[in-house]
Parts: sequence; C-alpha cells; structure tokens
Amino acid sequence: MDVDKPLGSVIQGSLSGGLEVRLNADVSVEDMRVGKFLVVQGVRSRFFCMLTDVALGTSSQRIWANPPHPDDDFLREVLAGSGTFGTVNLTPMLMFTPTQGKRETPNLNLNGKSPLASFQPQSSSDDELLPVKTIPSHFSQVYDASERDFRAVFGWEDDPHRRNFSVGQPLDMDVPICLDLDRFVERSNGVFGKSGTGKSFLTRVLLSGIIRKQAAVNLIFDMHSEYGWEAVSEGKQFSTVKGLRQLFPNQVQVYTLDPESTQRRGIRDAQELYLGFDQIEVEDISLVRGELNLSEASLENAIILRNEFGKTWITQLLNMTNEDIQIFCDEKRGNKSSIMALQRKLLRLDELKYIRSACPQNYIDQILQSLDAGKHVVVEFGSQSNMLSYMLATNVMTRRIHGKYVRKAEKFLQSKNPCDRPRPLVITIEEAHRFMDSATVRQTIFGIIAREMRKYFVTLLIVDQRPSGIDNEVMSQVGTRITCLLNDDKDIEAIFTGVSGGQSLRSVLAKLDSKQQALILGHAVPMPVVVRTRPYDQTFYTEIGEPSWDEKSDEEVFAAADSAKADLGF
Repeated sequence: MDVDKPLGSVIQGSLSGGLEVRLNADVSVEDMRVGKFLVVQGVRSRFFCMLTDVALGTSSQRIWANPPHPDDDFLREVLAGSGTFGTVNLTPMLMFTPTQGKRETPNLNLNGKSPLASFQPQSSSDDELLPVKTIPSHFSQVYDASERDFRAVFGWEDDPHRRNFSVGQPLDMDVPICLDLDRFVERSNGVFGKSGTGKSFLTRVLLSGIIRKQAAVNLIFDMHSEYGWEAVSEGKQFSTVKGLRQLFPNQVQVYTLDPESTQRRGIRDAQELYLGFDQIEVEDISLVRGELNLSEASLENAIILRNEFGKTWITQLLNMTNEDIQIFCDEKRGNKSSIMALQRKLLRLDELKYIRSACPQNYIDQILQSLDAGKHVVVEFGSQSNMLSYMLATNVMTRRIHGKYVRKAEKFLQSKNPCDRPRPLVITIEEAHRFMDSATVRQTIFGIIAREMRKYFVTLLIVDQRPSGIDNEVMSQVGTRITCLLNDDKDIEAIFTGVSGGQSLRSVLAKLDSKQQALILGHAVPMPVVVRTRPYDQTFYTEIGEPSWDEKSDEEVFAAADSAKADLGF
C-alpha cells in the first residue's frame, strides 16, 4: 500500500449523506472493501473517513446498453477510467485541523505526490482532532490511511497517559486499534453477534484487557463455564483455550454454584457458593415468572406473604399445609388457589443445587471482599445453567452487590476521601435480552444499572445474540457496542439505537465476515471502526497473562491461592 499515491477525487457529497469519490483509472474497484479507512485531503483539514459503499459508473448510457464483448480486452482498457470507472461512498468520521498558530495551507502542487508528507500530524499537539462539521471541496484527493493516521486517531497501547488496549487491527493494515479502557468502564457496554461469530472469544479478550490494565474489577456470571477455566475452541479439530483463571492465577477467583461440575473440569480451588431462600425477594420471583409460569395473582399474594413473614416468606410458604393456607387466607385476605399455585411452583427452586433453606455464612459478602481486594470473580453455573437458575442467581447476587456499591458511593461523595472511592465494577452477563426486554426491564436490577451509567461505579458488559430483544431505552444507554455479524434486520436496527448517523454503517455491519471481524462504535473509541479482532491464542497468552498454571509448580500455585484466601479472611 502506497499512502502517497492518490486513489481518486471527491466529485460530490454532503455532510449528512457522505462523499462520493471517483476512483482513478489505475485503481481497481475490487481493492475497495466496505469498512476500509481512507483520508481525504482538503485545503485546510484532512478528513478521516470510512468506506461504506462501492459502485460502478459509466459516462454514457450507450456503454452499458452496448457493452464490449468479453474477449475484447482492448476496448475494455480504452473505456477504463474514462467511459467506465468505479466510485466509492465515504462517511467522514473525524477531521484533523491545525491548531491555532499552525493553520497553514499545504502545498498542493507536488507533481502528483500526496500532500500528506507536508501535512502529516506528528502528535495531537500538531493537529486538533475534531468532529466533522464540514466537508472537503470538489476534487479533493483521496488516499489510503497511514499507520500514523491510525495512531493519531486510536492511540497506541503503550501510551503512558491512558489505559489503551488493542482489540484488533484494521481490515487491510497491521496497526493496533485501541480501546480507551477508562472510558470503556465508565458506561455499560455490549458484545453482540449471532451464534458462532466468536462473541465469547472477543469477551475474553476484553476481560483480559481490563484485568491486565487494572481498569476495573470484574464480576462475571459464567453461564456456560467459558470464562473461568479452559473451554472448547471452535473448529474441526478438538482444542481448548485458556480461561481467565489460567491467564491470571493471582488475580482471578472462581466461585461455583455446581461444585461437582467444577471439580470434574479440573478447577483446583473454586469456592462453593450457595444462596438461601431468605435472600430471594418478590422482585426476583417476578423476574422468572415466565419460567415458573406464575400468574399476576400469585405474585400479588407473594407480596402479602412477604409482608407477613418478612425474609422467611418462602420457607414459611413451603412448610404450609392446606389448612395453614386456608387459615392464612381467612386472616390476611389472601387467595387460597393462588397461594397454593405459588407454593407448588416455588418447589422448583428447592431442586436447584445452590439453594438452601438458610446459609451458614453470607457468600455474597465473600464475593464483595474479593472485589474490594481487587480480585476478579467468575461465578460458574455448571449444570445449573438453565434460564430459571441463571436469571434467579444473577439477579439476587447483583441486587445485593449493587446495594453495597450504592452505600460505598454515597460515603465517598460525603467524605471526598480518595480512600473511600469504590473500585469500578464491571458485571458481565449473557442472554441479556432475557433480563432487559421491555416487559421485565423495570423488575430487574440490570435495567437500573444500565440507566445509572457510572453513578455508583457499577456498569455492565452485555453479551447477547439478540439485541433487538433489549429495551430501546437500555440500548440507548449502552456506551460502547462491539458487534460481530448480524443478519436479522431488527437486530441490526437495534445496534444503532441512539447512534447519530447510524444509517451509513448498516451496510458495513451486514457485510462483516462471520469470524474474527467486528464493528466497534461508541464511548471508548473516537469513531466507528471495523476490526479484525485480536486472536485469543498462545501469542495472546504470552503477551497478556501472568505465568500460567502449566508454567508454575503445584506448590507455587497452591501457595499463591492460600495466600490470597488468607488476605481475604477465608
């Protein structure tokens, strides 16, 4: 790629509709791919643009009415560039404008050479990076974006002033595209894509970056046991990839709701986790009303039971006989049939492995102690990964952890003491549309967290294949959206909810490859960008992780684990 060689000229366009560029005769239209980045050199500014469409044009209708014979190479070469040509549509994303005192007009008469050499930004102190408020003039020259352009826009991973983390590369260059992790954890974020596009691998990359750069602590609800320990890699041949516990043995702790499954998978020191009936509230039951097939009348009677028995309302209900229920209904004006139906359906909770009548210790407080100590927590579900189990456990734990963070944040706001500032917490959930659809979003803690943004230092990392199932108000609050291939028009439309100028990016999203490509847009990047996602492989392990389990002796591993437990008071 020769960045000094012009590819074409701007022939028309508008700020809202983008720029139309006619390619030069020696530039093949087949080299122009949707998602590619180009630079347009204006008189005063340089415009960093994304290619959103490719088209063919002719100068006369007679040409397409009477095309040359397929064997007539001579006539095709005569017409190329004059009678027939390629055009591309560009969407300007950012503009480099010289700062005050450096606003010079570049010398455009360079005998066909690019003016980039005389107008290249050396750093952000030379050129100011601004939103696009205008467009270049007619016949402005278009060039391939250079490595220096990408660094000026997306930064570099070793920047000492920012927590930048590389998540991939542009489609046609080996230049890192970085997320600003400080901005990433400020708001709730989403990883979207249809099944099989690599969402789990991309999520592991993001979580590894947050851990490595210490941007926040993570609480990961691992529905399918993919993040804590090794998981099966996709492909024709069987292989596995490392989990976060293996990459960061001293920083990641695994809690399990199914100890037998966790032991079978070879995790050596996972902490068992139980929940008690006294921790489940009516709001939690309301969230899983679909899975339990509960009526509105049953939920209303659950409130009556809660008001009478307090935290022990479920235990009291399950121990009631028919006579007890009748007496209760006579005294409290409950509905017997609704309470009996509620009792019968809540018996399903007693079948969950992690549910106890009463817990001898508060395991949620243990998780909070781990998070306060800077440890990252993975909660594995094992065989308890059905939607009833997953939705109930995540809602119960998140509601209590969020309540603790609210109190910490209020204390910090009162004292203004940096020591009281809570560590930012990122909660990772899967199948998010089940928690955040329009019908249930008001009843789940996750909808509250998404709307609060960073008010209480708690944000979400949503992993989902059906973004159209998530409430529009919640989607509009998602700060950074990392989207793999989606085919459904409703899902594609949902990705651009609340995004200005999203119409031009729809074709880009629809044309992504099914593997290792993603469109990133939102708060953590200065502009939308299509990337080849960073591979989650042995090279990544070496670059990002601590010494792995395999590289340490068992004695060293267990000594580190015992030390971590002692620090947390276990």
